[in-house]
Order: sequence, then structure tokens, then C-alpha cells
Amino acid sequence: MKCGHLQQSFVEYGKSVLQAPLRYIPCSCDCRLLVVAGIHGEEPETTFLLSRCLRNDNSHFNHIAIVLCANPDGVALGVRGNAHGVDLNRNFDTANWSSELVHCRSVLESQRDMVLSPGTSPASEPETKALVELIQKLGPKSILSIHAPIGCIDAPVETNLTRNLSKAFNLPYVADIGYKTPGSLGTWCSERNMECVTLELPRMALELLYQRYEKSFTSFLQQQDT
Repeated sequence: MKCGHLQQSFVEYGKSVLQAPLRYIPCSCDCRLLVVAGIHGEEPETTFLLSRCLRNDNSHFNHIAIVLCANPDGVALGVRGNAHGVDLNRNFDTANWSSELVHCRSVLESQRDMVLSPGTSPASEPETKALVELIQKLGPKSILSIHAPIGCIDAPVETNLTRNLSKAFNLPYVADIGYKTPGSLGTWCSERNMECVTLELPRMALELLYQRYEKSFTSFLQQQDT
């Protein structure tokens, strides 16, 4: 019988705009990998798949810390940004942060028909500030940021992490996602010589994501923890 709830212990690392707790699952030893899901509220499948893997395996990692949902207000409201209408993945304090509005697609095939704010200034949002403080506290060797629905592994250079992800998800590696991402978590990490790999899940129903990737994703996480 599979577990229907998460048995891992959570630690609060901040509050959202609407005062929802920002929580993460700590690792028991040094942090080699930080996994971040749900930074875009319209990508709840990232949180779903990660949660299912953790529940089924009841994993307690030694070297992997996990943020199941970096944008709880966005997920609860069904919007991409946070409660201030800010795209959190354009709000990090980077050299290329831009005050220009962020144009997004409502569906993958559409034009960029939605508009969000990058924030009033770099790291203006409590969710961004809290995540940065958590990263600085944990000092992970690498960060895995989970998004959807493009279906690829995105990072500036190929590494063992990108190759293992590509194998686990049978998704192609790309060095460039094809559009600018000023103020992103990936850029923030690059400026600090920290590896950040983006896993873009393919567009797929939740149950199909689980059926297709639960075993391979769980196995991938276990391998990274050794």
C-alpha cells in the first residue's frame, strides 16, 4: 500500500506575500543538491510529480534538500506569478535583471499573451528573498529547478547531472532555452559559479507524468544521494 501523505519533516524558511509558510525538506548531511519545484504557480505538475516520488519511496535524503513549492500563493490562486503578480523567476538579483514587463504564454503554442511584473526591484518579493537565503544557508553544489511544459533539460553546459536527468526522463539536453530569462534563478546561480539545471517536464496529464516518470525520477534522486 502506497502512502497517501508526506512523512518527511519540513522546516520553514520564510513566508509568502499572503503569509503562507515557505517550507523545505532538509537533508541530514551536507547539501549536494537542492531541488526546487513550483516557482511558477501555473506549473503545479512539478510539485505533484516530486511529491508522488517522495510519498511512494518515503525518501529521507542525506544530501538532497527539497522545496516542494516555492510559490504557494501562485499555486493556490492558479496564477503564474505570486500574489503581487510578479514572475518570481524574473525577480532574482542578477546583472541582467530588467524592469520591463514579463510577457508569457497562456499555452505553449500561443503568442506571449500574458503580462507579469519582474518586481519593483531585484529580489523585491519575499519568496525570492527567502529562497536566496535558503540557498546561501545550505550551500548546495547544484540546484535542480523543475518547470513545465517544454520538455527538455536546460543548462549552459552538459554535466553528469544533465546527462543523468536526460537519461531518467528521456528528454533532450539544450544549452539555450530559446528566449531571454533576465533575473532568473539559473542566471543568479551562474553569476555565483553554482550549477543550476532546469528540468522542463513535457506537457502531460498528471497521472501520465506519474506513470511515466515516478520510477526513473525516484531512481535518479537515489543515485544523486549516494
